[in-house]
Amino acid sequence: MIKLIGIPFDGNSSFLKGPALAPPLIRLMDENGSANSFCENGKAVINGQTYIDLGDLIFPDSNPLAVYTTIKQKIEKELTQGDKIICLGGDHSVSFPIIEAHAVKHNNLNVLHLDAHADLYDNFDNNPFSHASPFARLMEKGIVQSLTQVGIRTLNTHQKEQANKFGVSVIEMKDFNCDFIKTLKGPLYISLDLDVLDPAFAPGISHHEPGGLSTRELISIIQSIPVEIVGADIVEYNPVRDVNNMTAMVAYKLLKEIVSKMIK
Repeated sequence: MIKLIGIPFDGNSSFLKGPALAPPLIRLMDENGSANSFCENGKAVINGQTYIDLGDLIFPDSNPLAVYTTIKQKIEKELTQGDKIICLGGDHSVSFPIIEAHAVKHNNLNVLHLDAHADLYDNFDNNPFSHASPFARLMEKGIVQSLTQVGIRTLNTHQKEQANKFGVSVIEMKDFNCDFIKTLKGPLYISLDLDVLDPAFAPGISHHEPGGLSTRELISIIQSIPVEIVGADIVEYNPVRDVNNMTAMVAYKLLKEIVSKMIK
């Protein structure tokens, strides 16, 4: 069974708030009738049939450590035998506990991280749970077998050093091609930050970074993945900056395509 969980939290965002509002608006794209439930491969992605929507997490305590613990415990609880989870964030900090929980179940987990930013900062704003640091925290723990980052176009000296330190495979946008798809290994977790897209295709994001992927390029990457996808997240949609729900619809489209690939 595939389970959908909303994680409406943006307390670790370093620039703008807004991603906490994202999960209900992405769901609305399914409910408002402007698009059907089918993916490009002909599969229908329907709540109650293809997946089960478990609703949004509630955070009684907004302390970063408490939020991390709440997310990790929820994912561990729902990752029962044979189940898969896709989450809607939220800022990118939520990926740390989600992926950590997946790594407990899959001790040979590989991660594909699609993003404009490497999110490998050792210390950003003195917040170890910052949305700029989730992959540094994961790699420090040594709990994933490999990390492949695609679409990066903000790699500074520190993050390059971090990538080298942890053996991260980085495909910067300036060097982009799809050869990396052949090197992906399963079981695979996909962490998709919507700002991997050029802002022209996804204006509803907190950090506009020109020169990114097109929506078609991103869909093609997802459709071409040859290994089993055991979990995923879609993060950093910021409705406050969106235009006519354009980015919400892009997120919904990507949600359907990822879920269809998660089906065995």
